[in-house]
Amino acid sequence: MSTTFTSSLAERLSGKNKDNGKRRLSAPVIMLGIAGALILLSALRVITGADDLTSSGQFSGALGAAVPIGLAGLGGLWSERAGVVNIGLEGMMMLGSFSAGWVGWQHGPWAAAAAGILGGALGGLIHAIATVTFNVDHIISGVAINILSLGVTQYLAKLWFGAEGSAAQQAGGNDKQSPVMENMGTFSIPGLSDWLTSIEKHHWFLVSDAAGILDGLVSDVSWLTIVAALLFVGTFFVLWRSAFGLRLRSCGESPVAAESLGVNVYTYKYAAVVVSGALAGLGGAFLAIGTHMYSDGQTGGRGYIGLATMIFGNWRPGGVAMGAGLFGFMDSLQLRSGGPTVHALLLLVAVLLVGLVLWQLKKGKSKQAITSAIIVAALLAWYFLTTTVPLEFVDATPYVATLLVLSLSAQRLRPPKADGQPYRKGQGK
Repeated sequence: MSTTFTSSLAERLSGKNKDNGKRRLSAPVIMLGIAGALILLSALRVITGADDLTSSGQFSGALGAAVPIGLAGLGGLWSERAGVVNIGLEGMMMLGSFSAGWVGWQHGPWAAAAAGILGGALGGLIHAIATVTFNVDHIISGVAINILSLGVTQYLAKLWFGAEGSAAQQAGGNDKQSPVMENMGTFSIPGLSDWLTSIEKHHWFLVSDAAGILDGLVSDVSWLTIVAALLFVGTFFVLWRSAFGLRLRSCGESPVAAESLGVNVYTYKYAAVVVSGALAGLGGAFLAIGTHMYSDGQTGGRGYIGLATMIFGNWRPGGVAMGAGLFGFMDSLQLRSGGPTVHALLLLVAVLLVGLVLWQLKKGKSKQAITSAIIVAALLAWYFLTTTVPLEFVDATPYVATLLVLSLSAQRLRPPKADGQPYRKGQGK
């Protein structure tokens, strides 16, 4: 298509592709927000003595937990930007983790990653056939894929990993897991890690906290994590800086308008949903590679949390990355630190809600402000009257954070206008 066509398409859809006239976050604002969050965490560490809040181990674990969630969220972004709701991300992650386990123990971690991409892409293709070609309701198709993937992976695990006398069983596989695969290499910046570790040990306000966070993000980082980061950058440039991305997003905003300008809407929807499945499959493969094997129930609902990060991130790569980082942080926190550190977060949440109360009062939202103030009082009472948090609540922390963030960000969300809507070629004539 010519440049004139691309410009025409952009103009045709410009009125439908703006975030309701709201100002987008600029780089300085984002950097200011990150600095503010670091100061809050540093102050919280000093006040509560919860040193693990900003430790290198905490953020290394958070990075590892954020990658599969982020890849699932990125996959959902591709699909929904083309107008196809993808509830099946969890099932596609299952297919990816199983495929990675099956290939990985025989051919190594990189082959496992490639197999995970293919397994997830297969799930995406099935979803595309159901929703695009046969116009099946997107939610029903996604749920069906989740159920089907669970059954298929459990059946094949028994058949391929647990079969009596098979090579996989002799190598250590069983009905619930694959044999162990080789470890994937990691990347560290030479010399920097030791220097950051030495600064972290001093526990200086802000300086040691920043050192601990940076150390966790640059030391022993999986090569697959670097690939995931490049995929986020690549997604931004492909979808927002190329003619291909403009056409794909037009299918999610107004497929009828896109078709009138010559875009093959079916082709772009297929491409988007298959890429969506491939990214989710890579997220599942990351889990298998990280634990050196596939195991039953390995995804643990991360596909659904990935879907939540996509919504929280307002269907944009940077927002998805921030959401995945938040949920990865909470997941790492409950795995590493347990009750005392999560207990310290009660004070942080109360302080943030005080700011929300003041904002609501400024906007004249007195009822919401009263509700928020009651929650603040309850959190402060919980913090000062206890010294830890029950284990059951600690385990639920990532999911509670998911619900809390989505409820607070719901008013600013703007999904693609044709997301989830049925489309038939020629329906605009």
